[in-house]
Amino acid sequence: MAYATGMTLASRSILPMCSRTFLSPLRVASLLVFPEKSSATFFRRVQVPHLFSTSTTPLFSSVKCSIQSTSSLETENQAVSRPNVVDILEERGLLESITSENLRSVCSDPKVAPLRVYCGFDPTAESLHLGNLLGIIVLSWFQRCGHQAVGLIGGATGRVGDPSGKSLERPELDADTLEKNIAGIKKIIIKILGSNPSSGSSHVIFNNYDWWKDMTMLDFLNKVGRFARVGTMMAKESVKKRLESEQGMSYTEFTYQLLQAYDFLHLFKNEGINVQIGGSDQWGNITAGTDLIRKILQAEEAAYGLTFPLLLKNDGTKFGKSEDGAIWLSPSMLSPYKFYQYFFSVPDVDVIRFLKTLTFLSLDEIKILEDQMTKPGYVPNTAQIKLAEEVTRFVHGEEGLKEAIKATEALRPGAETKLDWNLIERIAEDIPSCSLPIDRVSGLSIVDLSVSAGLFESKSAARRMLKQGGFYMNNERVDDENKRVEEEDIVEGKGLVLSAGKKNKVVVRIS
Repeated sequence: MAYATGMTLASRSILPMCSRTFLSPLRVASLLVFPEKSSATFFRRVQVPHLFSTSTTPLFSSVKCSIQSTSSLETENQAVSRPNVVDILEERGLLESITSENLRSVCSDPKVAPLRVYCGFDPTAESLHLGNLLGIIVLSWFQRCGHQAVGLIGGATGRVGDPSGKSLERPELDADTLEKNIAGIKKIIIKILGSNPSSGSSHVIFNNYDWWKDMTMLDFLNKVGRFARVGTMMAKESVKKRLESEQGMSYTEFTYQLLQAYDFLHLFKNEGINVQIGGSDQWGNITAGTDLIRKILQAEEAAYGLTFPLLLKNDGTKFGKSEDGAIWLSPSMLSPYKFYQYFFSVPDVDVIRFLKTLTFLSLDEIKILEDQMTKPGYVPNTAQIKLAEEVTRFVHGEEGLKEAIKATEALRPGAETKLDWNLIERIAEDIPSCSLPIDRVSGLSIVDLSVSAGLFESKSAARRMLKQGGFYMNNERVDDENKRVEEEDIVEGKGLVLSAGKKNKVVVRIS
C-alpha cells in the first residue's frame, strides 16, 4: 500500500506553536467539565448551508499532505474560516469526551492547519455494521468542516481482538478470512466516503499490518513496552471489567491497547495525523495513544482524542442489532431495501435523536419534523421516511436509495406498482420464501396456498385475515375466500407474492 507524503515532526510543530495563544489547561478525562454554552451557539450564529447538502457528490476525497511555507499556509488559512466541528458534534449528540479543550480551539482556528483525523476499524467481519456507521459519520463531519479524514483498517490488531466491551476473547481468524474482511471493509469505506485513486501517492485508507508485520517482539518491547506503565494499563475500564469477570483476560488482549497506541504514534509521526476518534468504549485505547506520543515524542497538546456515544436505543440496548443479526452496511449482506426498512421501522421515541446523529440534515429542519409530530394531522412515519431516505442515501448512494424505495413501494399492499420477477428476485432474499411445484400452486385455493407457504399457521387464521381485508396476492386484495390461483396470477410463470397485512409476506417460487 502506498502512503501519503508524511509531514515531518519539525513541520508539524507549527500546530502547537500557532495554537499556544488558545491553550487552556490540559484536563484529565475524569474531571473534564464542559463550559456552559449560551443558546446562541456557533452552529446557530454561522450560516454553513453547504454542510447539509444531500448531493451525491463524494464527500470524502483523497488528501495530499504537502508541506507549505509558513507564510503561504497562513495566507491560505486566513482566507478560510472553518466551522467548529467539535461544537457541531456536541450539539447533535455526537460528542462524549475529548482529551483536551484545546481541540475545540484549534479545529476552527484559521491560523492552524486543518486537522488530520482517523478512525480505526478491525476486520472482524466482511462488512461494517450500523454500530460502525457513527465513526464514518463523525469522520464525514470533520471532512465537511475542512479537515482531512483517514480510515485505518486493523489488519494487525484484528488478529488480536479488542477486549473493549467484550466479555469473551474473539476467535482467531485465519489469514484468508482476514484478507477477505479487509477488502470488504475497504470497499465500504471508499464507497460511502469516496476516494480519488488518481491522486498519485495520496491515500485515505491505511492498514496497520503494513507497519506491524516486520516488528519483532524485542522491537515492540523496546519501542513501546518500556514506556508503558502496568498500573495505568490495568486501570483502564476495559481491562478492569475483564479482570473481574470469570473469563479473565489473556496477555494477548492485555497488549491490545499498546498496539492501538503505537498505531496513533506511527500515524502522528509519519502521516501527520493528529486526532483519533472512536466510540466511548475506545477512550482507554485512545488515551493510551496520546500518552505514548507525549512520552516518546515529547509532543504536548499536539495529538488529540475524541469519543462519541455508542449507538443505543431508547431502552439502552445496542442499536444496530435485529432479530436476524447485525444491520450490515454491505449491500451483499443486507440489501438497500431491508436497510431502508430498518430505519423506516424506528419507533417515534428514537427517530428525532437518530435524525440528529445519523443524518446531515440541519437542526432547523429536524426541529420542524419534531414539531410536526406533535400536531394534529401529522402523517405517521413521515420522520421515519426522512430518516430512512437520508441514511440509505449516505450508505448506499442514490441508486441504492432508488432501489429501496422502488421495492418498498412495490411491496406495499394495494400499491399500483406492477410486480415483475426481477424485482421479486431482488427482494426475495429479504423476506421468507418457499418453492412449490406448479401443480401445488396453479388451481389451488388461495387459503390452502397461504398455509402451505407458511404465511398462516391455519386456514382459519387465513380466513380471518381475508375477512378483515388484509390478505393480498401480488399486492392486490383478495376478498373471496374461494379464490383459486390462476395462471395469470403467477408473475412471468415464476412465482407470486402473498401478504398478510403490511409486514408479513412470503414469496412463492415455482420449482
